[in-house]
Amino acid sequence: MSEPGLLVNCSSGSSVTKESLESQALLELRRKLKYFFMSPCEKYRARGRKPWKLTLQILKIAIITIQLISFGLSNEMMVTFTEENLVTFKHLFLKDFKEKDGVHAVYTKRQVHDHINYTINRYMTLQNVTVGNHAFEKVHGVFTPLSLCQEFYRHGNISPGDETFDIDPHVQKECVYIYPMKPIQNKGLMSLNNFTLDFRRLLSVNILLKVKAINLQTVRHDELPDCYNFSITIDFDNRAQSGQIKISLRSDVEINVCKDWNVSGSNADSHFLVIVAFDSLVIMSCFLSLMLCIRSVSSGVQLMTEYSSFVSTHCGRSLSWSESMEFINVWYLLIIISDTLTVSGSVLKICIHSKELTNYKVCSILLGTATVLVWIGVLRYLGFFQKYNILILTLRAALPSVIRFSFCAVLIYLSYCFCGWIVLGPHHENFRTFNMAAYCLFSMINGDAIYSTFTKLRERNWVLWFFSRIYVYSFISIFTYMVLSLFIAIITNTYHTIKQQQQDGVVFSELQAFISERRIKPTSYPHPTEEQEEKPDSAPN
Repeated sequence: MSEPGLLVNCSSGSSVTKESLESQALLELRRKLKYFFMSPCEKYRARGRKPWKLTLQILKIAIITIQLISFGLSNEMMVTFTEENLVTFKHLFLKDFKEKDGVHAVYTKRQVHDHINYTINRYMTLQNVTVGNHAFEKVHGVFTPLSLCQEFYRHGNISPGDETFDIDPHVQKECVYIYPMKPIQNKGLMSLNNFTLDFRRLLSVNILLKVKAINLQTVRHDELPDCYNFSITIDFDNRAQSGQIKISLRSDVEINVCKDWNVSGSNADSHFLVIVAFDSLVIMSCFLSLMLCIRSVSSGVQLMTEYSSFVSTHCGRSLSWSESMEFINVWYLLIIISDTLTVSGSVLKICIHSKELTNYKVCSILLGTATVLVWIGVLRYLGFFQKYNILILTLRAALPSVIRFSFCAVLIYLSYCFCGWIVLGPHHENFRTFNMAAYCLFSMINGDAIYSTFTKLRERNWVLWFFSRIYVYSFISIFTYMVLSLFIAIITNTYHTIKQQQQDGVVFSELQAFISERRIKPTSYPHPTEEQEEKPDSAPN
């Protein structure tokens, strides 16, 4: 009669005899499974195999972080230069602009004409006024003109006093182009190709101009400067036709490689070689890590196929999805994605430093995301320690419940966002748009903006005042006291369950039960003897 400790757990109720379990094929399968699920330290003790992959991952974390910091400094100079130019353009081209003003607007016809003339004159005399290295754009030796456009209704006869109107809602656009040759006098606007403004039909006035500049601050860091093309748009927004024309300025930047440069007394060439060499080291390390992880994933798939055949033959059942996923190491998939992003970002970074490309945004996204994944991958190695492993197991076990609960919470959250936007939006600036309502409610969950949400309500109607109080009180009660508490309860209960299971030696799956059914000392690899085999143990290795 076979011993109970040597039986394989099968959901169909069938079992494998003692004689079958002691076959060489079965021992070899269990040995492969046992070795596959070992940590690097256990593999070293079992076969003396040095943890090269672990060493490579630790080295990769260090060099990728250094690479990101180096690129971050260059990216910071680019962003700083772009943002400071935007502020400069506002002070140069907007009349009476003040940085702390909430809304820059005009209210009379004369103010509109004065502001447009001010912008045109400032553009004409830009190189004599600015303290920066700004210049006009040239295309084939010709200056790019300033574009002055207005949008208006095709026809409009509006008489608010008689409460009548006759309007054609189709929008027309009219533009004139001004070349930077000489300043135009304040009264020159009205005579430009009969460019007149009919404020009753006017929707907007747009001024488009282009300015070029060179970011010279990179020279101090032994990097070649980039050339910037700024496309500046100044909008006079009169779509609401409320008597207030809002003025805004936005700037789109295009970074190009300078056509010619000469930096005397600079170590730019040697600095470039060092950067390229370091980036090449990062690429080689990530490529090697990528190959090793792909090989490990492939080995896991092969072992899963072998174990699935065994379960199908001896147990008469197919492998469950949860058992199959135990062979797919999610950490390896995370490393594969991280290595792919790092290699792509590093190649792009080399092209940026060699001035072949200037796409800083894509490069920063690739390297930044890769660094996040690399540091998250550190959790895998913390899982080799018992105290940290229970935390990782808790996060993994609680994730499905948290996702299901989050789906319900998001539905309630969106309902409050829509309600606040529709009801409170016309009367409260924090709910003016759907995005602003979502930001405000999320801040209230964290305890921010609660007082200002109450005090900024301008409407004195008692119905709206009463509704706003019920709205805010109920939202805070549901999300701050109930939803967050339930989140904490789900994770806490999962933590206590996992901790109790580890203390009781509970086997989590049939795969782990199969591996731990006949314990083999690590020193017995690859071929244990009968004396080295231990009796079955209930806890998985």
